Amino acid sequence: MPGKDFAPRITPQETASLTDAAVGDLAQRLAHRLLETPSHPAPDDPAQALALLRVLNHLKQATERLQQEAAVAAARAGAGYPQIGAACGMTRQGARRRWPGLFHHSPEKPTEHPTMTTPTRPFDVLLVEDDIADAMLIEEALSERGARNLVQVTDGVAALEHLRAPDSPRPDLIVLDLNMPRMNGRDLLKVLKSDDDLQTIPVVVLTTSTAPDDVTGAYSSHANAYVTKPVNLEEFEQAVQSIDAFYLDTATRPRP
Repeated sequence: MPGKDFAPRITPQETASLTDAAVGDLAQRLAHRLLETPSHPAPDDPAQALALLRVLNHLKQATERLQQEAAVAAARAGAGYPQIGAACGMTRQGARRRWPGLFHHSPEKPTEHPTMTTPTRPFDVLLVEDDIADAMLIEEALSERGARNLVQVTDGVAALEHLRAPDSPRPDLIVLDLNMPRMNGRDLLKVLKSDDDLQTIPVVVLTTSTAPDDVTGAYSSHANAYVTKPVNLEEFEQAVQSIDAFYLDTATRPRP
C-alpha cells in the first residue's frame, strides 16, 4: 500500500530459524517444568516426548490466538489482506478465509477505516448487498482508498429504512446490487430516483448480471452507472476502487 512499509527487516529464512530455536527452547523448558524431571531423561522413557507434544499443542493454540489478535491490529493499522497473508506465508485469499471479517461491516453502525488520504470528513457509503463475501470484498477495497463510513444492508427495505431514519447520515454514494430478497435493487432504484430527497445521491449498480434488460432498465431508472462484477478477485477490487475514485474523488457531489 502506498506510504506503508510492511517489509520485514530480516529474511524469511532467518525469521524461521530464530523462531524455531526460541519456540523449541521454550517448549523444552515448559516440558521439563511440567514433569519436574532432570534435563536428560532416559532414552526409553516417552514421558518427556509426550510432555513436549502437549506443550507444543498448547503453544500452537496460543499462537493461533495471538495471530488473530495481530491480524486485527494490522488491519486497524492500515494493512490489507495482501500484506497480512504475505506475513503468514499465504495468499490474500488464504488470509481472508482464515480471518474473515477483519474489515467489519455492520447494518447498524458505520465503520471508519484508517486513512491514506485525509478528506475533510470520512465519506459515507451505503452498500445494498446481501452477499456477505462480496460485501467483505467491497469493504476491503473501499478501506484501501481512504476513510470511509460504510453501512451495509441486505435489501431495499432495509436501505430505505436507513436512508429515512432521522439520525442517519446522508450517503455520498450508494452501491447497489440487483438481486436481493424483499425489495430488489431494481425496485429500490426506482424509489430512490423518484424521491425528491434522495434522487440526487449517486447510485452505482454493481451486480453479476450482464442481461441487456437489466442494463437498460437500470439506466432507464436513472442509475448513475452500471458495473458488472468481475469474476477475478483483483479485477473485482479494482472495479470497486474505480467507482470510489470517480464518485468520491473526481466527481463534484451535490451539497447536502
